[in-house]
Amino acid sequence: MERFADFIVGQKKRIVLVFLLLAVICIILQLFVQVNYNMVDYLPPDAQSTTGLAIMGEEFDTDIPNTNVMIRDVSLMEAVSWKEQLMEVDGVSQVMWLDDMIDLREPLEISDSGTAETFYKDSTALYQVTIEEGMEKDATTAIQKLIGDKGAVAGEAPTLAAMQSATVTEVLKAMAILLPIILCILFLSTTSFLEPLLFLLTIGISILINMGTNVFLGSISFMTSSISPILQLACSLDYSIFLLHSFGKNRKKFADVNVAMKESVKESLSTVAASAMTTLFGFLALIFMNFQIGADLGINLAKGIILSFAASMLFLPAITLCLYKWIDKTAHKPWMPRFQSICRILSKLAVPVVVLVALLIVPAFLGQGRTGFVYGNDTAAQNSRAETDSLAIEETFGKNTIIVLLVPRGDLAKEDALCKEILEIDDVTGIMSYTETVGAGIPPEYLGEDVTSQFMGPHYSRIIVYTSTDTEGDAAFETVELLQDAARKYYGNEVYSVGESVNLYDMKQTVEVDNTVVNLIAIAAIFLVLLVTFGSLTLPFILLLTIEAGIWINLSIPYFTGTSIHFIGYLVLSTVQLGATVDYAILLTGNYMRSRKTLPKKEASKAALQDSFQSILVSGATLATAGFTLYATSSNASISDIGLLLGRGTLFSMIMVLCFLPALLQIFDTWIGKTTRKANFAHIVSSQKKKSS
Repeated sequence: MERFADFIVGQKKRIVLVFLLLAVICIILQLFVQVNYNMVDYLPPDAQSTTGLAIMGEEFDTDIPNTNVMIRDVSLMEAVSWKEQLMEVDGVSQVMWLDDMIDLREPLEISDSGTAETFYKDSTALYQVTIEEGMEKDATTAIQKLIGDKGAVAGEAPTLAAMQSATVTEVLKAMAILLPIILCILFLSTTSFLEPLLFLLTIGISILINMGTNVFLGSISFMTSSISPILQLACSLDYSIFLLHSFGKNRKKFADVNVAMKESVKESLSTVAASAMTTLFGFLALIFMNFQIGADLGINLAKGIILSFAASMLFLPAITLCLYKWIDKTAHKPWMPRFQSICRILSKLAVPVVVLVALLIVPAFLGQGRTGFVYGNDTAAQNSRAETDSLAIEETFGKNTIIVLLVPRGDLAKEDALCKEILEIDDVTGIMSYTETVGAGIPPEYLGEDVTSQFMGPHYSRIIVYTSTDTEGDAAFETVELLQDAARKYYGNEVYSVGESVNLYDMKQTVEVDNTVVNLIAIAAIFLVLLVTFGSLTLPFILLLTIEAGIWINLSIPYFTGTSIHFIGYLVLSTVQLGATVDYAILLTGNYMRSRKTLPKKEASKAALQDSFQSILVSGATLATAGFTLYATSSNASISDIGLLLGRGTLFSMIMVLCFLPALLQIFDTWIGKTTRKANFAHIVSSQKKKSS
């Protein structure tokens, strides 16, 4: 540590220059970072829908439809003309309509009414459009311009297009709201007008480096792009605050500013490292998710914590030494009170809070395990065109979801029997397959490839099933299971299913395993950090119980209020709230252990509260503000849920640490003293002296 501190003091100008240069380089590199908006790409490689998509890509020239386009007040012939115009839109690879299902030269009255009304109803046409991957935004915009007010556009591709348009805008909007609030919090908690700007500069540079170095990952998810900068800012701002607070104290002890900084670096390094480690392991636990979005988010957040730690321990000391005279010139009196009366109130709340938590903890634990999940991202912003168009299409044609079955090619009789059975399933409204559209009695060899290629590949036949369910939910997932079971009855395990409902169904199966694995890994890793930090067999259990109880209460609220949350929000919150807010428990417990060497347990608890309250308040207010800002600014369901859960969870963690933890420390004081290395509690030392005398 001595040599590290000497290096910072001796090379301060070079360190500042290197960090500023890296930040500029990474701003440029960030322009080349690809953002992936397709959650399907993050499904496990061995998921059946992933395999099915790969097979369909090899066997067929076109993907399944991902967009519904509705056009009002058109005749059948006009509808055919509109279909041709849609096909000419750049990025559109296929348009399916009624003329692909039946012969329009025959009267509609003699056709299957269910099939006809799926595509044409009340002089309104509904087209199933396939937009190529990567062209969602441009093609959706072109289609909307083409049809104007005459129609509506909705579906998976338009949803992705809306997300692409909103992501950058919403991140900037969130930062515009968050930064002024954080500045106000920092101005209140510091004694110089320059210090808050140095905090934000330090973390800002680490965020820029983090986002720029993502170029080496190839691409990142839209979720990582949206929440990583905000979470990095909120979770690592403490590191800078701790170092500058230590520097302020040491300047009163040492006349030489370089000596004061050396001491501050040595004091801060181990404490900040312990704090960073808990957060780091919480984020790294996400890497073990089978659903690859966890690894994408976990790697980025973990990298961000490491870079924030490096910036706080290298760049901040260096630039502070360069600008300390300006810090002195912009100094002001402390604006934040000492909170003595609040700490006394919190001490009195300890017993009621323990009783309340004891009553809530079991129902909360059971409730959070039964919370309902949402898996898709098709929630449109209120009053947006996406919401209006989706409601308009649903009002005219009802729910319309497509599922594709891939079955081995060759046996038309078997395929025909399967299609007949599928049509008997309640929520199935229609089928488009070779046997249903052309006929089982006509050999494909007698027809041209332009007819057979949309139904048959070299090895697989494609059966397109239209259902009346949502893309997800109990009815949708039950339909997926019924279709898969029917296909396996005829073809065994040689069948695959694809489509938005199938993708979400596979996500559901994956998440049920991920949830348990990720939480256990995070808890085990943080337990080991706490074990090493305190050298205690008791304290890790007490601290984890404190934070986990807050997490359980937070995650059980959706269950008891009858609402569903996005599964990513649930998974991320479980690790982020644990990793980020366990620092509050570490800080208060560390102060308690130091005070306990000279004070009885009750007084030591009060002293620990007094010493910790301001730091916990500043850190918690920052993290909670970040969460609620994400919730308020994001139109994406998953990001919004992460924000709400994080903001609310941080408040619960603060309450648990400030009210519940001090009571636990007093209740288990004797066990803590006996099971902690070099505890040297005051009453234990005195009792040992009495025995020896």
